[in-house]
Amino acid sequence: MRGLGGIWSDLTDLVLPVGCAGCADRVPGLKQGFCLRCVGELEALHPAPARPDPAPPDLPPCVALGPYGGALREGLLAYKERGRHGLARPLGALLAEVVAAAVGPARPVTLVPVPDTARAARARYGDHLDRLTRHAAGRLRAAGWQVRVLRPLRALPRPDSVVLDSAGRAAAAENAFRLRRAGGVPVDGPVVLLDDILTTGATLAAVSRILRSEGMTPKAAVVLAATQKRPLW
Repeated sequence: MRGLGGIWSDLTDLVLPVGCAGCADRVPGLKQGFCLRCVGELEALHPAPARPDPAPPDLPPCVALGPYGGALREGLLAYKERGRHGLARPLGALLAEVVAAAVGPARPVTLVPVPDTARAARARYGDHLDRLTRHAAGRLRAAGWQVRVLRPLRALPRPDSVVLDSAGRAAAAENAFRLRRAGGVPVDGPVVLLDDILTTGATLAAVSRILRSEGMTPKAAVVLAATQKRPLW
């Protein structure tokens, strides 16, 4: 990452039999699945506050790497829906950069990823956010951070959020998660929620409420991309 050692500095150029994850061009010199042009597009992004409008109650402050579009959007889709699991490394490095921006100077921090449902994890051959979190935590530790990753929640079966409107997402999220065990868990430093995409904020708000009830109030929610409302005209 730019502030944590260089996102691409330790990666080797590869000639792969697949297209760029960001633009689908089949070109030599891919770096961890992205062509040089898309690498430049990703490196031009900078973490910034993001907030849906309207924001649901209990949504913590959110920080996103960038808007859900371009190479970032295509890279996330390739990773989540097209089986490009190798993208977990560069995307996890980018997620670590957003954590650093949200928290400030290096210090102990507790990361809590939003869990996949069992069905989604099976379809994706593993929990996609868990993979991103492992890489993000590793990048932060390499930069001198003390990082603890907690997985206190399990996700219950719920409808696919793609087919739901804002009200439907809020209703589904309200009963979508359960604590693995009650009683709270000791945490190190600020608690940061991790997710890949911020849409209505319903999921992050629901998770935040559960954690707060256990004494783990999140300082921030960190995502790679935030959707933006399109004008109606």
